[in-house]
Amino acid sequence: MPFTPPATGLTPASSFERLLKIMDDLRENCPWDMKQTMESIRHLTIEETYELSDAILDGDMQEIRKELGDIMLHLVFYARIASESNAFNITDVLNGICDKLINRHPHIYGDTEVNNEDDVKRNWEQIKLKEGNRSVLAGVPASLPALVKASRIQEKARGVGFDWEEKSQVWDKVEEEMQEFKNEFNAEDESAIDREKAEGEFGDLLFSLINYARFININPEDALEKTNRKFIKRFQYLEAKAAQQGKKLHDMTLAEMDIFWNEAKKV
Repeated sequence: MPFTPPATGLTPASSFERLLKIMDDLRENCPWDMKQTMESIRHLTIEETYELSDAILDGDMQEIRKELGDIMLHLVFYARIASESNAFNITDVLNGICDKLINRHPHIYGDTEVNNEDDVKRNWEQIKLKEGNRSVLAGVPASLPALVKASRIQEKARGVGFDWEEKSQVWDKVEEEMQEFKNEFNAEDESAIDREKAEGEFGDLLFSLINYARFININPEDALEKTNRKFIKRFQYLEAKAAQQGKKLHDMTLAEMDIFWNEAKKV
């Protein structure tokens, strides 16, 4: 006999209760859902997060709404699994984040005064240290992609005052790192290089560029992803134009491909 699905919620609370009820039904009766563990759905959560990221960059509000729902399902799923071993439940999760937000916003829920966003971030990091974090950088996940990790490291260091004072100083550092990299990897010099050292200098250069992007309020991850998408669009235009002429890219000269590439820039 089929289960009667819970009615559509008309408020945030009733909608959330509806999701919890559905999760209970699935966990107790669906063969696939009953089998899952935190480890088995972890990679799916990562995938859903990237799908949300794509929707945000596309500016697709309907897709964002759907992806948020998928992620919400995963959060409820983890809490339900944990509740089965009495580790914690969804109420603990929600109260935990509420308590943390209250504690870390003393300028809202206390008598601390702040003048700007930097004060808020500085207080946030200091409170985290009082809560038991041994390092300001302890909250940066080890598995973050390197570009995102560099941004988060720099943001957290800034939160405790370890930062450049002027963006001109950061740009000087970029130029310094560029020169050091060029010294290790001169494009006009065909002699062998110390690749490990060159790699280190290249990493320093990237780190300094990410730092400068932060100073001019550019998210380097978003910027690079938009460039990736722009390249893909233009390259696929090039492929399509070559196919229309019955050609394959590897049979074309670079000059021939450049004609279509320049066309793609105008599309």
